[in-house]
Amino acid sequence: MVEKTTGLILRTRPLTETSLIVHWLTPQFGRLATVAKGACRPKSPFRGKLDLFYHADFSFSRSRRSELHALREVSLLDTHAALRRELAYLRQASYCVRLLEQTTETETPLQPMFELFRGFLDWLPGHPPRPENVFAFELKLLSELGLQPDLTQSRLNRDTVGIIQILSGVDWPAIPEANVSAARATEIDQFLHGFLIYHLERLASGRAAAVGQLAANR
Repeated sequence: MVEKTTGLILRTRPLTETSLIVHWLTPQFGRLATVAKGACRPKSPFRGKLDLFYHADFSFSRSRRSELHALREVSLLDTHAALRRELAYLRQASYCVRLLEQTTETETPLQPMFELFRGFLDWLPGHPPRPENVFAFELKLLSELGLQPDLTQSRLNRDTVGIIQILSGVDWPAIPEANVSAARATEIDQFLHGFLIYHLERLASGRAAAVGQLAANR
């Protein structure tokens, strides 16, 4: 049976010399993997349509034997080309992918997570790659997971609490343009670092590159 959906490409990897495995985030099917047979051939209908963070409508034939389904057709909606103009954007978006993979199950409806990540990718290139971009994604994802921090029990500075509440609560376009001070960014970083380890048992890889190095260079 052929099924249709829309999705964001989280990662790709070779299966054979000519075929790719493509991992998607979709609203109704959650995270799923498809095989794009012959995608690396020059005349493939998939040529130029399968890359990191691409947003597309696609169809696939569900496999009865494995979690690798056959990709049938792809219609591009957005390549998020602006992300490729700045390595820091790619680091931040890639870390968020790993955090999503760590905290969600495959083939489970993930409408809120899909909308969160799509909004993040759309918003990110229009703003400097500051640590608070990642903080906002972490806080919003934690809220969707039912793990929103109880700030009344923390020892955070009052101004820091206010910043966390803003980053957690407002939509992407409403996140303030003003820089968060180095002291507040460091405090939020340390708080979320400990919170994530406590609740998720480990940090998703790439957080230091997405947050720590940027914070150090402010």
